[in-house]
Amino acid sequence: MSRLLRPLVGYAISQGFTFTAFAELLKTLYMDEALARATHRPPTGSDLSLMTGIHRKDVKRLRALVAQGAPPSALGRGTHIAAQLIAAWTTGEDTHDTSGTLLSLPLHGENGPSIETLTRRIKADMRPRAILDELVRARAVRIDDAGRAHLLRTAYVPDIPEEKLDFLAHNVGDHMACAFHNLTGKPPFLERALFLDALPAEAADHARPHIEAAANVLLQNLHRELNPLECADKAVPGARRMRVGIYYYEDAALPQERGS
Repeated sequence: MSRLLRPLVGYAISQGFTFTAFAELLKTLYMDEALARATHRPPTGSDLSLMTGIHRKDVKRLRALVAQGAPPSALGRGTHIAAQLIAAWTTGEDTHDTSGTLLSLPLHGENGPSIETLTRRIKADMRPRAILDELVRARAVRIDDAGRAHLLRTAYVPDIPEEKLDFLAHNVGDHMACAFHNLTGKPPFLERALFLDALPAEAADHARPHIEAAANVLLQNLHRELNPLECADKAVPGARRMRVGIYYYEDAALPQERGS
């Protein structure tokens, strides 16, 4: 399980998504799936708590969110502590000068606003220095020679276009659905992969363009064959959604991989 989740956790950290936000998203997904799988009768709060392990005090709230059709958006923009601090910085009455220009801030300050006072304002359970370091890492803040922080961006958001994230969610989501389906013992879907654990670098460099060309030929041939058969109306009885994907990944050969 850790091998399955590690790339997702690594990506979440790189984009500033905190564990707290991730946990809230998981709660919503657990509730949604539990409600979808309860077939014999409308589940009670105790049923859902037993199925998911979520405390009963959260079940009612999460169940209401799912019933309203609220998307699980806990990983959306603005969930990171750094984003909250930027919001407090840009909207604070005391963080602008008389002309409305945003002030640069010291890390600490007894008289006037500072990164420390903003940290207290958003009730962040983190050291001001740690938050400031994260803002610098994300290129949202610059520190001048006097040690004052200058805000460079008025939002803390991933630099990934929404359409790429949408493609990632659908493509990887369908791949995982295929893999989990194949664990159930039902007639399996196609899922194949070539594993080479210690290929010389020059061999990998030589193979990469050939692999991409072969993959393109396969997908183009399938598209030519299947696209003319696709129903114009998605509501046609019996119509099925299909996804065929090919991926390639390489990394340094390791004597022993981290947790599986």
